[in-house]
Amino acid sequence: MSQPDGAPPRVLVTRLPHGEGLPFPTPATAGASGADIASAADLTLQPMERQLVPTGLALAIPEGFEIQVRPRSGLAWRHGVTLINPPATIDSDYRGELKIALVNLGAEPFAVTRGMRIAQLVVARVERPTFEPVETLPGSDRGAGGFGSTGL
Repeated sequence: MSQPDGAPPRVLVTRLPHGEGLPFPTPATAGASGADIASAADLTLQPMERQLVPTGLALAIPEGFEIQVRPRSGLAWRHGVTLINPPATIDSDYRGELKIALVNLGAEPFAVTRGMRIAQLVVARVERPTFEPVETLPGSDRGAGGFGSTGL
């Protein structure tokens, strides 16, 4: 499934039986970079509990792209509900149901309802690098300075 040069990526979407009646991923505003994705299930996330939440959709992402699944800021800020591994990556060769790995970091149980917007999807171009073994790396101003070293 190749993309014409300069054309926006075209992601094919199949609605699974338990996704009937749910919206396809949709940006909330004209300037939104992500498309909201909804839950296909009713469930409750207890504090510190994580669950894979079904969406009722399967996708075909064009080669050379990925979909990054990102938290919804309102859920994260107001309720402590976020993704386990943001941004999660959906690879172009995956064809199974899109499931969202949510975790409740809040102090109260959180009800996820069918049709609730639970995450956002961002389509991103990816490069396939080659990893070349070398004896030594070229120098840099930072060198081997690690975590927090640029803020000192």
